[in-house]
Amino acid sequence: MSTAVIILLGIGVAFNFLGTVALYRFPDVYTRLHGTTKCTTFGSIFTSAAVVVFALERYFATGEGRFTTLTVHVIIAIFALLISNATGAHAIARSAHRSGVMPKYAVVDRLAEDHRKKGGVSA
Repeated sequence: MSTAVIILLGIGVAFNFLGTVALYRFPDVYTRLHGTTKCTTFGSIFTSAAVVVFALERYFATGEGRFTTLTVHVIIAIFALLISNATGAHAIARSAHRSGVMPKYAVVDRLAEDHRKKGGVSA
């Protein structure tokens, strides 16, 4: 394994570890979502980048086509990860807000204010 692969894996593991710390240490669902989503997304991207670098190194060393296939699959997985992590976190945060879960240190809830201004009933 090359130095680049080891560095990328180290960065990915560090970000994923920070995501687990955020899950345990942050006070409410919103900050936990933010911390875990950002950290695990970056951690997964760096880990996947390590796989891409490794596959490209092996491809140039051996010329086998399976390593290009691996590279393409990992790149597709990164795009799917970017979309699904953000969408999932948004859905969880929205459902928590609609269920009445308030942030622990919130000062202003603009969504509820906008809803009241329009004459709606708070959900």
